[in-house]
Amino acid sequence: MIETSDKVEPVYPSATVVLVRDAADGLEVLLVQRANAVQHMGGMWVFPGGKVDEADYPQDRDPYGAAVNAAIRETMEEAGVTVSADQLVFLSHWTTPEGARKRFATWFFLTILEDDQSVAVDGGEIARHRWVSPAQALRECADAAHPLRLMPPTYVSLLELQDCRDCDQARRQCTASSPLHYAPRMVAAEGGICFLYAGDVDYDAALQEEGVEHKRLQDADAPQHRLYMVNDTLEYIRRV
Repeated sequence: MIETSDKVEPVYPSATVVLVRDAADGLEVLLVQRANAVQHMGGMWVFPGGKVDEADYPQDRDPYGAAVNAAIRETMEEAGVTVSADQLVFLSHWTTPEGARKRFATWFFLTILEDDQSVAVDGGEIARHRWVSPAQALRECADAAHPLRLMPPTYVSLLELQDCRDCDQARRQCTASSPLHYAPRMVAAEGGICFLYAGDVDYDAALQEEGVEHKRLQDADAPQHRLYMVNDTLEYIRRV
């Protein structure tokens, strides 16, 4: 669920690590569950990550370098796993839409677990963790009876990885194309919310159409890049 606010909220830089490993049945990704008592996204399954701290900034104040440092620090703090800058592959960048109660500008990094480190969560802010295939996580998210709750950036990142057989394929896929920058515009949809992304036929018009309900397009030729969140069910559409 997206909590909304009428206030103009600051946008906090942050970093997230999509940690993957090769398992007997194929690629697995690490998901951690935020404790139910946590105010922001309590109960949600996410990737390890968090806000960029002042100490993360290098001397030249480079924001990307700060995100890399934050990704390394947060992976240790939330999962007990050591990673290096050389392991991080820039996957995507997500900015929380205007109107949300808390807003972040987040670098997502794909990171391959290259050794036998064990994951350890603190049991406080992070309640538990699991390794799971992207396809299995998506199946559980689609099952209304299952408690696996995902936010749109986590959901879309899993979709991008679901066809990867192993870590090498995931890394090749991520480095073969430029990272996408998601700056969603949040509009009403029947029974829920629609997030419009750059490239969608309605993306630019959404700025002038406050209060207009956006529905699924019937025109097969219209470019769409959007995600519907209806009754906690997610549906991502990308058609160029």
